[in-house]
Amino acid sequence: MRHTPTSYYWSGETIRSRSVSDVVPMGTLDVPAPPARLVADWRREIALRLGLEPGDVETLPLVRARVRWPDYRLCVQTVADWTRSLGLQEVLASSEVALMACRGARYHHDGERYGGAAFCNLFLSEDRGLDLHFPATGQRIPLARGTAVIFDTGQPHAVIDRNSSGFDVGDFPPERERDQVFLSWELPIEDAHVAHALQIAFDIDPTTALRLEDEQVWLNGARARVCPATGRWTPADPA
Repeated sequence: MRHTPTSYYWSGETIRSRSVSDVVPMGTLDVPAPPARLVADWRREIALRLGLEPGDVETLPLVRARVRWPDYRLCVQTVADWTRSLGLQEVLASSEVALMACRGARYHHDGERYGGAAFCNLFLSEDRGLDLHFPATGQRIPLARGTAVIFDTGQPHAVIDRNSSGFDVGDFPPERERDQVFLSWELPIEDAHVAHALQIAFDIDPTTALRLEDEQVWLNGARARVCPATGRWTPADPA
């Protein structure tokens, strides 16, 4: 019985097991505000195409944004310098990046789709009274332009109101501007520098890994889910 989460993830054509890190490096980086016309474009995209509801997290078109974003390379370089200062060498340069938008985020983990990665996020919106919350560790990170964070995809997390103890749809009324836009990189968890920075232990349960056919996160010997309102671990198929 393991009392800490275990991530089972695809490594090539094989499912491997690993620990789920509770190490969350964060920083406040000096990045320029995106141009007003780009922010207006994001607002239109969020309202007309994405139609974000409270708790939703969706992608925005990055290629189109870069055309209107003269400081994009500067933002990327600033994050690359920060990750290099953490000992991650050049991993950011070879990692996939996406432009994301959320209107808060319900508690969840991403270990069933991205178990082989850690996320590196750079938040681009101004402070709108929201925190990135990791309930298992108690860490709350205020979100504002320049907030940068790296975390294990298997670690439960949410974006919630700064004065709330959990995710509440009522904290995101339509009349309040509570959307957050951010860049998100997928850092390969098997990269030696990423694994070292997050203190990942590999192949901790090879017997279970051998019989699984998809990515999963387990706790106490069984597949686990996260309560979207509280962030607590729950059985995947509660009785």
